[in-house]
Amino acid sequence: KLVIPINKTGNTRKRCETMGYVKWSYETLNHFCGDVFKAFGFTEEESNQIKDVLLTADLYGIESHGMQRMVRYYKSIKNGRLHMGTKPEVVFETPLSAVIDNHDGTGQLAGYLGMNMAIEKAEKNGFGIVTVRNSNHYGIAGYYAKMACKKGLIGFSVTNSEAIMVPTYGRLAMIGSNPIAVAMPAEPYDFFFDASTTVVTRGKVEVYNKKCEPLPEGWTVDAEGKPGSNAAEILKNIEQKNGGGILPLGGISEKSGGHKGYGYGMLAEIFSSILSMGLTSNHTNIGSVGGTCHGFAAINPNLFGNPEEIKAHFSAFLKELREAPKADGQPRIYTHGEKEVEATARILKEGIPVNENTVKEMQVICDEYGVDMEKFLGKIVYE
Repeated sequence: KLVIPINKTGNTRKRCETMGYVKWSYETLNHFCGDVFKAFGFTEEESNQIKDVLLTADLYGIESHGMQRMVRYYKSIKNGRLHMGTKPEVVFETPLSAVIDNHDGTGQLAGYLGMNMAIEKAEKNGFGIVTVRNSNHYGIAGYYAKMACKKGLIGFSVTNSEAIMVPTYGRLAMIGSNPIAVAMPAEPYDFFFDASTTVVTRGKVEVYNKKCEPLPEGWTVDAEGKPGSNAAEILKNIEQKNGGGILPLGGISEKSGGHKGYGYGMLAEIFSSILSMGLTSNHTNIGSVGGTCHGFAAINPNLFGNPEEIKAHFSAFLKELREAPKADGQPRIYTHGEKEVEATARILKEGIPVNENTVKEMQVICDEYGVDMEKFLGKIVYE
């Protein structure tokens, strides 16, 4: 039995209540998420694709983009941003490229199609690049880069999003979190880089809001462009376009390198919304308009020589990085991708941690769609 404190008004809290975490096995949450997405109206194949992206984030330890994002899809269906029953359509194509219109459908489904097209083109012609417009949230960018990596290719993926980034010296969010992800085969761990071009993602701010904790200094600014720490206020300002938001990677000024994160965000915008002729971040996710855009690319190493020799060359460099002299008191240097491998092994063994506020959100969704949450997660008592 899971006991969760709740006030007398029901599942809507009127004040901040610090919540803890519960853990469930990957298998349990995998089946649970599948049933919820099928209840939304997705086919079993579609549900499997969507949940795999979300639960991969949880296995990597990226709570902000894991199953807690289910409530975002629920809200997007309710407010009309996510259209059920639509299919991604290829509207322009060459041997090396394509543009997909997702017709306001689910981002993961367009993501599968887009990256698979890029992979097929790279396997045939050495390189493939695909852009997507009129889409929705597609999960972690790295999932799609990893799809190409598993085929022995170099994978690349970007997306724009609702405007949350305040450009350097600005005070209104104009650019999304706009992550950039790259994955490349290596031994013993594939190189895997996936990072937002903001200091943190909106999802991380949502997690702090659920935990009722103040935001760390240097993450966000308020409506006046001054440093802010109130997660609920920041999220409200982003949603209502009041001003303020999350800082670009590098922080609040050029002195700290904020202009670099601002520029990286623009690179993601170019390879998602600009090339696809879709909506830029500042015009997405307003009212009933979704409009998120993505970009995918795959590069075949055989364009440059023997793929196995390239892989060995890269692996040797990564080994040198891990074995380089350590800073005082630091036992280890990581290369990108190691932590995700280790997190997956640990979480599969110990279970996926789920915030109790996320459990409450799931209960509301299950009650509305007739999913038996107790069948998966046991008796949940609100006190």
